[in-house]
Amino acid sequence: MSIPNAGHQYVLALSCPDATGIVAAVTAFIAARGGTITEAAHFVDEHCERSFMRTSFRGDALPDQQGLVEAFRPVAEQFRMDWQLHEADTKCRVLIAVSREGHCLNSLLHRWSIGVMPIDVVGVISNHDTHRSLTEWYGLPFHHCPIEGGDKKGQESRILALFEDARADLLVLARYMQILSDSACQQLAGRCINIHHSFLPGFKGARPYHQAYERGVKVIGATAHYVTPDLDEGPIIEQGVERVDHTMLPPDLVEIGHDLESVVLNRAVRWHAEHRIFTAGTRTVVLRS
Repeated sequence: MSIPNAGHQYVLALSCPDATGIVAAVTAFIAARGGTITEAAHFVDEHCERSFMRTSFRGDALPDQQGLVEAFRPVAEQFRMDWQLHEADTKCRVLIAVSREGHCLNSLLHRWSIGVMPIDVVGVISNHDTHRSLTEWYGLPFHHCPIEGGDKKGQESRILALFEDARADLLVLARYMQILSDSACQQLAGRCINIHHSFLPGFKGARPYHQAYERGVKVIGATAHYVTPDLDEGPIIEQGVERVDHTMLPPDLVEIGHDLESVVLNRAVRWHAEHRIFTAGTRTVVLRS
């Protein structure tokens, strides 16, 4: 949320090999330019000896983004940082892909429309025409991209072209039930989030709630993760679970699961848009506060 008359507002997100003085260097850099830190989070992953840091700051006297980027380069080079500086008021441009089930899509569009999700939705893509009326009710372009004559490659090319044409920053697979090719996954690395209707890594594939029912599970869940060429093996961003019992039939589990999926996906998209997620190999670090 922007603050009236707060001057320039930025988010600095970085990771680097852990060393003494990282936090001091960042805070001193901001203070020397008249900035005020509004939120800061720092985590050291002792397993990989790497430091992760997210700092929000603002100030009337701060230079523009390019000026700050150039000024910060010596600090970044000193600590061998992987880093990005973002203008806090610039929203993440999101393209949503969906198939027949619209619960995640509807939740995202509602939260975007009332201004509580820090994103700009730029359109909806689907291999079915099911959600055209919902999308257009929100005043958004709907792109029907069916797989015609089994031409999966051509259909995927159209999706990637729409992503580029819309200048999108993130593709959200909101129950889009098609598998992206390895090439598409690589092209969208770190820019594509999927919601999986299961608490990974269990009950993969089709009809996961029915698999869970047959096994008599007491907990079901949902998983949001970045998409990689390894199907459903991308770095996990967020998960949610709910207790169930023997009285619940598969339709009951589906209903509970739909609620979980929507909440988990909303969180993952928000944290990505707020630059809170860092990948660390096959895992993520999420600096929520």
